[in-house]
Amino acid sequence: MSGEAEPAPFAGVPDDLARAVEAALFAATEPMTVEAISAHLGAAPPPAIRAALAELAAHYTPRGVHLVERGQRWLFQTAPDLAHLLRRDHEEPRRLSRAATECLAILAYHEPVSRAEIEAIRGVQTAKGTLDILLEAGWVRIAGRREVPGRPVIYATTPEFLVHFGLPSRRDLPGLDELKAAGLLDPVDDALEAAMSGSGAGSGEGDDDTAPDTLAPDEESA
Repeated sequence: MSGEAEPAPFAGVPDDLARAVEAALFAATEPMTVEAISAHLGAAPPPAIRAALAELAAHYTPRGVHLVERGQRWLFQTAPDLAHLLRRDHEEPRRLSRAATECLAILAYHEPVSRAEIEAIRGVQTAKGTLDILLEAGWVRIAGRREVPGRPVIYATTPEFLVHFGLPSRRDLPGLDELKAAGLLDPVDDALEAAMSGSGAGSGEGDDDTAPDTLAPDEESA
């Protein structure tokens, strides 16, 4: 026996603090900010909390769950390569309509925006149900009002949007080249590209957005 003590699992921060942060996140019902963790642990210094989070994230990197930051909030989530093991066999995939997808893209790349600004980019009117379904999904929130005549409501994305799409922040949204390389801009053609680049309104051809949008299961094309 060498007589040397084994290194502490979280050598960079006090072990008790790292364990307390780990326990707080494990028991949390929603992602937590550094400030929320600090308050929960009795006003522990935020720099120490951040150091503990970094140590924990490194510790969990090779494991079946990861500690990740999404929109400045921290949470545990399944390692991406194991996600397929936890999916339900008969899970019904749900998708947004094209109109809702375009609105969500505009919001993500240009927030905060008003309904009129969304319509100006899309080139067609946006049904009230389109924004309602995004609000109900928890991906969009009312961010206030534009200080212009009429004071229109403006919308922005939520931390839940980042969590759902696995994005640490809006800076990690894919660019046009990445979307094209992945084949995601295929026949969605100019409208979505214009929405994300802000280069102008789409043609709106064949895009009647007068009916409310719904989140519906994928269906086979006729």
